[in-house]
Amino acid sequence: MPRRERRAQLLESALGVFVAQGYHAAAMDDIAERAGVSKPVLYQHFPGKLDLYLALLDVSCDAIIDNCRRALESTQDNKQRVAAAIDVFYEYVAQETGAFRLVFESDLTNEPAVRAHVDRVTTECAALIAEVIHDDTGLPDEASRLLAVSLVGMAQVSARFWLTEAGGISRPDAAALVAGLAWRGIRGYPKTDEH
Repeated sequence: MPRRERRAQLLESALGVFVAQGYHAAAMDDIAERAGVSKPVLYQHFPGKLDLYLALLDVSCDAIIDNCRRALESTQDNKQRVAAAIDVFYEYVAQETGAFRLVFESDLTNEPAVRAHVDRVTTECAALIAEVIHDDTGLPDEASRLLAVSLVGMAQVSARFWLTEAGGISRPDAAALVAGLAWRGIRGYPKTDEH
């Protein structure tokens, strides 16, 4: 199997094991067995369990950030931008892979490298949103970032809550409810004269 395909296979197998067992309980033996490879093959691609976990985090974090960027670029209508950005988090937690557990519920957040990856989602998504807020409102960078981090936090926490506690509400309806709340708040900041 070509290296790239093998790596993807190993990542997929590792994701299943880490989601089911958490980092600490997951064993490289379990991952190798699930992938149908020997441990030496697994170690050829990833020198250790933490390296494998960080590779998975890279994939997951990049997906959320890229989806947030696409959501913001999908329209010039800020109400639709808010809805699309909120929906990114709902769509992500609803994926059957459970990958969101690595990013938002990791049992390894005390590890600096993992914490840095997890924080990158908030930081980079908020930076994208802050740029839109700043450009449209003229608010100072610090104020724009604070509002943006608040929107990201609202999306992330409410999406995770919806998944575990509010299952009677469909994903589109839940995301729309939270987007409505966010829009009612953020629209109160007037656009600058240029917008």
